[in-house]
Amino acid sequence: MKNKFIKTSLSLCLVLLATALFANDASAGQAVAQVSFMDWALENIVFILGGFIIFGAFLGVIRLNSQLLELQKIKLLEEHGIETMEKLNLTEESFWSRFVKEQTKAVAIENEEDVMLDHEYDGIRELDNILPPWWVSLFNITIVIGVIYFAYYHMTDYGQSSAEEWETEMAEAKVAVKAYIDSQPDAIDENSVVLLEDPADLAAGKKIYTTNCTVCHGAAGEGGVGPNFGDRYWLHGGGIKNVFKTVKYGVPEKGMIAWKASLKASDMQKVASYLLTFEGTNPENGKEPEGELWEPTEE
Repeated sequence: MKNKFIKTSLSLCLVLLATALFANDASAGQAVAQVSFMDWALENIVFILGGFIIFGAFLGVIRLNSQLLELQKIKLLEEHGIETMEKLNLTEESFWSRFVKEQTKAVAIENEEDVMLDHEYDGIRELDNILPPWWVSLFNITIVIGVIYFAYYHMTDYGQSSAEEWETEMAEAKVAVKAYIDSQPDAIDENSVVLLEDPADLAAGKKIYTTNCTVCHGAAGEGGVGPNFGDRYWLHGGGIKNVFKTVKYGVPEKGMIAWKASLKASDMQKVASYLLTFEGTNPENGKEPEGELWEPTEE
């Protein structure tokens, strides 16, 4: 019985330890900055106290089970006329047994009449047992920890409140999202696009323009079915952001398709940057200006 109890106790301790470590790993994996020991202790105290409470309840169940077994053995031995104290060796108690009794203050089953209350309901009577010392100790500890937690996070500059932590995480998330978008060329949109001036990018844009756009806008951007790119007038706004947006979403009512379905964002950026090189060139046989004069702005 003792060996089984020891093995079960050790197994439970290992499970509780693994749970605490798992909780720590999970929170560490989500953390952006290094977490102090105080933050770690306060954030994981629920798991630690929960483990103690479960372990204490486990001890109580084991204790009750041991008492029931002892009573059964006593009854069986007395029925056979065997001296109980000699056979059960109950005169010597181990340190562990004394510790469990001290922490549970449980009344032996044979002495339950001493703590039995007078009233009953449907034949059920209540025991006036005291709260186990281990439970009272943990309850007092939670009060102390609650005071420390409140003071640390709400009355000092060391810990952040939930609102402050949320604001910090949101700010860090915005920085991380922007960094990610900047590192992904095909994540460009009409709000983040910038004008490309590198000759290699413009050469790639020219190739795309020649393949897809000359039939409507002319090889020199002089216009045809579509408007002239060589003047400074624009139907849907000039500048890289407006031109990128027009290329991306198209102008279905004028017969221009939305190129977002067939071109990557980086390719649309290149072709938009290239066709802007036509602006102000006033090519021969250029189509009459359409739209409004576009005044360049910083983008």
